[in-house]
Amino acid sequence: QVQLVESGGGLVQPGGSLRLSCAASGIIARNNHMAWYRQAPGAQRELVAAISVRGTTDYADSAKGRFTISRDNAKNTLDLQMNSLKPEDTAVYYCNIRPPWDGYWGPGTQVTVSS
Repeated sequence: QVQLVESGGGLVQPGGSLRLSCAASGIIARNNHMAWYRQAPGAQRELVAAISVRGTTDYADSAKGRFTISRDNAKNTLDLQMNSLKPEDTAVYYCNIRPPWDGYWGPGTQVTVSS
């Protein structure tokens, strides 16, 4: 059974940083195209950043230059370093494969950017 459990969210001021982590079980992160997604209140879930099996990364325009996606193969985790956070980054952040599989959505982790 695949489980993806996100952590690392919280309340941060504009301009601050957070590092999200996704612990994967039942799936080998390095053998799958993986991604971070987010869903803001009243909005559809959107892709934030992705990493291919080969390690190629891809970012939404809103995340370019601020966010960095990475994998820790030893820990089987997917991470997202978020810098220069803005209020519009406020959302619940999820990890999943790319394209996403409905059965793999975890609980997500809330990120709130506010002063």
